[in-house]
Amino acid sequence: MDSSNQLDSSIAVDVVDTLTEQTNIFSEFWKSIDWPSLISTVTASIIQILFFIIFFFAVKLIGTFFIERTFENYRKKKDISTNRLNTLYNLTKNLFQSFVGFFLFYAILSAIGIPVGTLLAGAGVIGLALSLGAQGFVSDIVNGFFLLLEKQIDVGDIVDLDTVSGTVVDVNLKTTKVKSFDGTLNFVPNRYITIVSNKSREDMRAQVDIRLSPNTDIEKVDRIITTVNDKLVPQYPDITEPPTSLGLIPLENGHYGVRIVIFVLHGHEFEIKNVFSQAYVTALTKEGIEIPVNPLNLK
Repeated sequence: MDSSNQLDSSIAVDVVDTLTEQTNIFSEFWKSIDWPSLISTVTASIIQILFFIIFFFAVKLIGTFFIERTFENYRKKKDISTNRLNTLYNLTKNLFQSFVGFFLFYAILSAIGIPVGTLLAGAGVIGLALSLGAQGFVSDIVNGFFLLLEKQIDVGDIVDLDTVSGTVVDVNLKTTKVKSFDGTLNFVPNRYITIVSNKSREDMRAQVDIRLSPNTDIEKVDRIITTVNDKLVPQYPDITEPPTSLGLIPLENGHYGVRIVIFVLHGHEFEIKNVFSQAYVTALTKEGIEIPVNPLNLK
């Protein structure tokens, strides 16, 4: 029992000595800290960070104001494309904000005392090591640059990009945003854009096919169609070329009919097609022209 008590006492003494030693080390470390200098350094860093935040916020406001005023002046010119201006405006604003954010981040790191130059050098080495993995990103940037340089796409254009169709919402160097007609917002990496079908650069064709019975008086049909055209065309300024009747043409399944072609501004082809189709069928039916089942062959 005596030996056991002596062992426990020895262990307890060792534990106390260890705790005392650690306490002394922590106490010496705490006393070794130059608190006035540390507080001064932290205060100076906080002041620098606040200064940089205020400074770059002011730079952002001034730069954004300058960009907006510049593009407002350009919008007053009649020979400037609105869609093109919106595209360049979004791109310029995004690039400017990215530059401001980068330099603000750089300034904050410098104020904290982080060696930014060493980090950039290390980032260069890491970037070289990851260059193969960044091929997709580089492809996005290069393809986006040529999309903008060649004016293939502008904000507001109606386009088909392979499997995505809709209205262009935003174009930048990495991603193109397209809003589908059902409201879906598609984010398309520029490297996947291989074929651009832009439906907003030229007038679009509204094609109306009307089936007719074999014994129909074609001359009477032409007169009725001309009457409808004379009535409706002045009501739609979006029509760039008056309706042209191609006469009697063969349709699918051995049927025949008349085809009318109307050229309109982009985005209005479906409206014009529906309005004129209904007007043609209504006028023909009223004049006793027989319209077979499924009279509108809308392709």
